[in-house]
Amino acid sequence: MSRRSRRNHSPTFKAKVTLAAVRGDKTLAELAKQFDLHPNQITDWKNVLLERAAGVFGETSAKAQPPVDLKALHAKIGELALENDFLEGALIKAGMLSAKR
Repeated sequence: MSRRSRRNHSPTFKAKVTLAAVRGDKTLAELAKQFDLHPNQITDWKNVLLERAAGVFGETSAKAQPPVDLKALHAKIGELALENDFLEGALIKAGMLSAKR
């Protein structure tokens, strides 16, 4: 049995298959046979559609991250670097860390 080469489906094709699956007129097995796909692929595409459907109507994603304050992050990095240097010096003086680094 030879393996089929990897196929890339267009977004239009995916939408057509997924909408047919959402309608529920045919079973996954029937759709898979009709469109020459594996039923798991149809299920995956259907789940993606259902997860992202709200975005079609302009709803923003709940996972949107707030803007990052780079100044605060750079200040924190400097603070932590200073603390590391201080602690490294203290450990060397205490003999718990070698001076070679």
